[in-house]
Amino acid sequence: MTLMANKVVEESLRECRALKNGTKKFWDFMRTHDSVSILIFNITRQCFVLVKQFRPAVYMCELERHNPEVFQVKDMNDCCYPRDLLPASVGVTYELCAGIVDNPELSLAETACKEILEECGYNVPVANLRKISSYRSGVGVTGSKQTLFYAEVKDSMKTDIGGGKAEEGELIEVVEIPLEDAFNFSFDENLPKTMGVMFGFMWFQNNVAPLLPQKIKTNKITPIP
Repeated sequence: MTLMANKVVEESLRECRALKNGTKKFWDFMRTHDSVSILIFNITRQCFVLVKQFRPAVYMCELERHNPEVFQVKDMNDCCYPRDLLPASVGVTYELCAGIVDNPELSLAETACKEILEECGYNVPVANLRKISSYRSGVGVTGSKQTLFYAEVKDSMKTDIGGGKAEEGELIEVVEIPLEDAFNFSFDENLPKTMGVMFGFMWFQNNVAPLLPQKIKTNKITPIP
């Protein structure tokens, strides 16, 4: 993997100043879009549908962890990266299908359906979505709101290969996690994943799994010793 110098994007960064209990407070925050994410369950093959992609921020954090000297320079143009960089795989994470809310003409549910088709290839009607909840994400930096949906899909609803939009630089791999492996997958720290994946799987076990046929339910969880 080849890295170039970092560049500070000041347009999206802001500084917040406040006086609280007589003490001056300073915070930096980043302007960003709200987003949607979708927990997708394929009822044909009883598996969760996730996406797997390279995240530069995750990679750079791992690079700094192994080579702290990389970020000790004030001007990143003077940064000298080590010859033996970490493999790109350390920056790959498992995530729920998700996307930013940047089209005011689309509802949150419509945005979610668009992302499901683009990233995972399933054509899901808006009426088939179930809203789970909304919450704040990145509260220390962005404070943006994310809305989580649940969608059940069938193999017959697969109309595209997915993988994201190449023209937008997306390179997404669609992966399937069998229902019986979901619990162990959630807590396997060797498989980097977002908190949304873990929360989504647990929500499923509490709200959907009890309604599944008995044969399926008995195979669903194998706790880690």
